[in-house]
Amino acid sequence: MRELYIANKNYSSWSLRPWLLMKQLNIPFTEQLVPFADQDNFARFRTFSPSGKVPCMVQHNTVVWDSLAIAEYLYEHYPTVWPDDRRSRAWARCAAAEIHANFNALRSICSMNCGLRIKLHEQSAPLLRDLARLDELINEGLTKFGGPFLAGHNFTAADAFYAPVAFRIQSYGLTLSTPAMQYFQLLLALPAMQDWYQQALAEPWLDRAHDEQIVALGDITADLRTAICR
Repeated sequence: MRELYIANKNYSSWSLRPWLLMKQLNIPFTEQLVPFADQDNFARFRTFSPSGKVPCMVQHNTVVWDSLAIAEYLYEHYPTVWPDDRRSRAWARCAAAEIHANFNALRSICSMNCGLRIKLHEQSAPLLRDLARLDELINEGLTKFGGPFLAGHNFTAADAFYAPVAFRIQSYGLTLSTPAMQYFQLLLALPAMQDWYQQALAEPWLDRAHDEQIVALGDITADLRTAICR
């Protein structure tokens, strides 16, 4: 049995990707949740992850410690991880790699927090550039491959990699074009996404570093977390 090590569902966008991918595609795994702590997480996470980061998947003697690498590892055993068609598969991989490596302004200004609703003080030029590129990419995928998912009719790893953006749009009230917004609403409505979301709201852990970053950039208009130890 493969084990997937993740951190808090409320905060850990990187953890969401392989978790959602395996849930949606019915790939069996055991979840190992190790919460963020106020002290340095590196030493704690190093007990299972060579990089000291999450997510990390362990199967027998194989350790895979990056979300994109996990997707590729799973593809060797489960071909539905990526689209069947070579052309759409190439595009989906490029889209996943782009969100994996870029969109730095979106990631830093709008860090994932499922339980909060935030009004940003401003939408900076770098953030607006990221949102414009995001909108362009989503519309390209939907138009080129016919939807409703990013690379065609079926959910694939490309969608899993954009799932954290759906929570960011919900939390920060970000606006994109109608097709892009409908796509992210589709992701939010997936049963596995709803399962993650409800568990995130019920988590008892507060990570102050994440929350302080949000307070510096915007006003919290609602806190929907139900079991935070403050």
